[in-house]
Amino acid sequence: MFSQTVEYALRAVCHLAIMAPNSCTTEEIATSTKVPLAYLSKVLQGLARGGIVRSQRGIGGGMSLVKTPDQLTILEVVNAVDPIQRIHTCPLGISTHGVRLCPLHRRLDNAMKGVEEAFGGTTLAEVIAEPSESVPLCEFPGKSPIPKEPSAD
Repeated sequence: MFSQTVEYALRAVCHLAIMAPNSCTTEEIATSTKVPLAYLSKVLQGLARGGIVRSQRGIGGGMSLVKTPDQLTILEVVNAVDPIQRIHTCPLGISTHGVRLCPLHRRLDNAMKGVEEAFGGTTLAEVIAEPSESVPLCEFPGKSPIPKEPSAD
């Protein structure tokens, strides 16, 4: 449902949210999030154009979030790199449908509306603070994976 670019952007901003207010190099983000460096560079450029991250050159420079994690929503990140496409008129170009969507396209658009609402109401701070028994894909500094329960052997 979402592109690889969205997945990589979300991984990168979650890493930056955990590291905030400190900045990180592109290499550090790529290593931590397991995103190919060349692809990540393009994703970060899109996030910068979208006003999500900023880049600072020089000693102590790197990438950082423009907003604090509690001010930045998942929807803002998604829309910065690959905006959610809503259906406003008949995708088949049937002139008699116009803006009156058929039942199928209306349901598809309603589903996308639900995604927008869910992502628009979820901040990065909420995502990174949510307790989970799942070990994260990325090992974040200061956060150790939840230990496995002892086996009954």
